[in-house]
Amino acid sequence: MKLLVVGSGGREHALAWKLAQSPRVQLVYVAPGNGGTAQDDRLRNVGITDPNALADFVAQEQIAFTLVGPEQPLAAGIVNIFRARGLKIFGPTREAAQLESSKDFAKAFMKRHAIPTAEYETFSDVAAAHAYIDAKGAPIVIKADGLAAGKGVVVAQTLEEAHAAVDMMLSDNKLGDAGARVVIEEFLAGEEASFIVMVDGKHVLPLASSQDHKRLLDGDQGPNTGGMGAYSPAPIVTPQMHARVMREIILPTVRGMEQEGIRFTGFLYAGLMIDAQGNPKTLEFNCRMGDPETQPIMARLKGDFSKVVEAAIGGTLDTVDLEWDRRTALGVVLAAHNYPDAPRKGDFISGVPPETADAVTFHAGTTLADGKLTTSGGRVLCVVGLADSVRSAQSVAYEAINHISFDGMQYRRDIGYRAANRKHS
Repeated sequence: MKLLVVGSGGREHALAWKLAQSPRVQLVYVAPGNGGTAQDDRLRNVGITDPNALADFVAQEQIAFTLVGPEQPLAAGIVNIFRARGLKIFGPTREAAQLESSKDFAKAFMKRHAIPTAEYETFSDVAAAHAYIDAKGAPIVIKADGLAAGKGVVVAQTLEEAHAAVDMMLSDNKLGDAGARVVIEEFLAGEEASFIVMVDGKHVLPLASSQDHKRLLDGDQGPNTGGMGAYSPAPIVTPQMHARVMREIILPTVRGMEQEGIRFTGFLYAGLMIDAQGNPKTLEFNCRMGDPETQPIMARLKGDFSKVVEAAIGGTLDTVDLEWDRRTALGVVLAAHNYPDAPRKGDFISGVPPETADAVTFHAGTTLADGKLTTSGGRVLCVVGLADSVRSAQSVAYEAINHISFDGMQYRRDIGYRAANRKHS
């Protein structure tokens, strides 16, 4: 069978890489793909991004099913388009994807269904937003309502930062339509975790827990990014915490969407903040796999992933049992010069090591031209190490990174430090 993965990042490389391991799968097309997917014989890049043109391609090539990686095609309704043509696709409809594409929709939904989250208000009026910030004080969180490619959240430690964020989004229109409304919410303290499940409309299949590092610099300092690294499993998600998140957050979300006439299918990602007392609250929802969480999660997943996606499309996720590598997988993102502000493109990449049983490198912002691999985006590579403990997985990943070089390469040297500092790691 032939499959299609939509997207060009590290998440899509990892999904395509995992699907291609199935003996049933002849070829995985990736649209548009990247330099890493271009180098794999089992994968083939397709230079098509328009959803209608992709539907034509899928029908013509008799592709068994399509898996959507990033949020933009989902918000644009690619699932609606494919389903209207009778094409099998895994992901949420445009309506269901509002859980991610509109922060205001998600917060109001959580309020209606008593799903634990931060207190908030939504504003399109600049003066009212400033007055609310003055009334609430700092730290406080300012979020653009729409999709802003990971750049729409400002965790303001001071009132000055908060007011500047409101001006940037509402007055200066720096984020365009995405920032035409802002959600201002209380700051939640604690430890973050990523809780990702697959949903077939009715049944929910949890994936392995994970945790990512959003800040650019060691010690969780510097600006927020799309993610500088991740590891799986996340020790903070104990079996008790797992059961509680399913009971209080995930299942009420799936049922709540159904009650509102929106059947949710696809990956559902709850970004959690777990406070010092062990109470989880929902920071945000994403309607797709996380990036870079996908890379360590896929590195740990055993068995035939194509059968899992087929079950999800067919509504039979309740028949699936997932098997996981017992080892910890830890992924470190190598970013381009001047990421996240204005990442430089076109730097030559050398020394990417071949895949081994305990290390694999997934490509994101790379392109292959005339046999040369160069940078083409902010997050360039994600190097995943697998080992029996967090510290050992760190060693494997960072050893592999020692071989890789490109001008301006930047990365964190402490990915997994919270887990490594816990007992038994």
